[in-house]
Amino acid sequence: MGKIKLSNIKVYAYHGCLREESIIGSDYSVDVELVADLTKASISDDLEDTVDYVLINHIVKEEMAIKSKLLEHVAKRILDRIFDSCGSVSKAEVRVSKINPPINGDVEMVSINLQLTR
Repeated sequence: MGKIKLSNIKVYAYHGCLREESIIGSDYSVDVELVADLTKASISDDLEDTVDYVLINHIVKEEMAIKSKLLEHVAKRILDRIFDSCGSVSKAEVRVSKINPPINGDVEMVSINLQLTR
């Protein structure tokens, strides 16, 4: 087994419960950690034997482009797409962070984490 991590994928998106958030948008950061059997890829040196992190980045950007009220909903969609697209992934964790959330306080970011195991 092995892990593949994509850290700090930066996205501008339009998520939130406030009407203004869906109009103005804000900055987000997404982290993805995947567990998969990387043994074959470590021997073959073939992209088809591993999890293509270009595909993972693409999935994150596509799902972040779909407006949602809750970050939990966005994270679940990302996880579902990863499991649908990558059969070798046995476990995945996604963290979605909203940078400078509009919560009347000095808060750098708010994050949610979701995990899914096959």
